[in-house]
Amino acid sequence: MQNTKKGFIPVMLTPFTDEGKVDYNALTELTEFYLKAGASGLFANCLSSEMYELSAQERLQVTRHVVKVAGGSVPVVATGTFGGPIEQQADFVKQIYDTGVQAVIAITSLLASQNETAEVFMNAADRLLQLTGDVPIGFYECPDPYKRALSAEQLQHFVQTGRIIYHKDTSLDINQIKDKLALTQGYNFGLYDAYMAHAVETLKAGSAGLSCIQGNYFPELIVWLCDNYNNPALTNEIDKVQQFLVDNMDVMHHVYPTTAKYYLQKRGLNMSTFTRRKVGDFTTSIQQNIDQLYQSYSRLQEECGVEAVV
Repeated sequence: MQNTKKGFIPVMLTPFTDEGKVDYNALTELTEFYLKAGASGLFANCLSSEMYELSAQERLQVTRHVVKVAGGSVPVVATGTFGGPIEQQADFVKQIYDTGVQAVIAITSLLASQNETAEVFMNAADRLLQLTGDVPIGFYECPDPYKRALSAEQLQHFVQTGRIIYHKDTSLDINQIKDKLALTQGYNFGLYDAYMAHAVETLKAGSAGLSCIQGNYFPELIVWLCDNYNNPALTNEIDKVQQFLVDNMDVMHHVYPTTAKYYLQKRGLNMSTFTRRKVGDFTTSIQQNIDQLYQSYSRLQEECGVEAVV
């Protein structure tokens, strides 16, 4: 497992115009940017995409556009559950699947409310699988509206159905991840970790790769880490990258995704910093922190030999 090819799955941003409409030209540019960086797949219509602030029609249009731009070069997944009766969620799963994605992602916290038991959740998830035929499904432990992390045994139950091919893990717990990996070996399934504090450790433990917001600042760095995490000739560089991700985690999460859009502007992408999601004010001090991040990454890139995306 430690020597298998790992992949980076970006949690895609949704670019908007300054007036707040989806900017499909910028979305094309952004999708191509991820692909040039070496992404092995794309997660469209996710929390970073401001999925809760998109209309149902926009969710479908954005996903369809990403699938078209990717052109089959990499698989695309997208969220298909947004609350309400399971029958209603199953119907939208089918609509998202019809856009051409490889799998549709179910938000664990939208299949049962926070005060409902694990049994209620399991029954709802099983029902969703029953109602969606042979559509490949993934799970995302999205922190909004609340985080419902799956236990290793719960994940094993679903993976054994043959329907679950993807899991975006936000447990922040390396031991839980190791347990999940141990109980899901041998299936057509990949676990992708969102938490970069133990990025190298999770890759070595056998995860399929990484799916993190840091890839919306420097996707080529996350690809480089997936490619080189176990390369003994690059031990010093790997340690530097891991520490860089830890040291700058708070900066990258603050008023995200506005900060990521600003950072990508600095990298040359034609993208507004407009966000529909209310994440706080992009103050002068926050901008200065991102400017410093840009400079720090440029130094790291040179020190580690990470090829820039142009």
